[in-house]
Amino acid sequence: MKELLRSNDPVLLSFVSTLLEEANIAFIVLDTNMSVLEGSLGILPRRVLVEDGCVNRARTLLTEAGVGHDIDGNAKS
Repeated sequence: MKELLRSNDPVLLSFVSTLLEEANIAFIVLDTNMSVLEGSLGILPRRVLVEDGCVNRARTLLTEAGVGHDIDGNAKS
């Protein structure tokens, strides 16, 4: 799995999740339960990871959907 993006924006995360689901791209959102540690302030970003072979397809999908600027091009796998 490779990191596609990081965000603490719940609307963006929901939108990206829906896009990936509809495109049948396997993904996982990590750090969703970190709110326990941060006191539900929403300051810690959630990470969206996709399968290694789907990274380019996922990036293209998000770019075409207008949220390509949120992709973490420097994300580590």
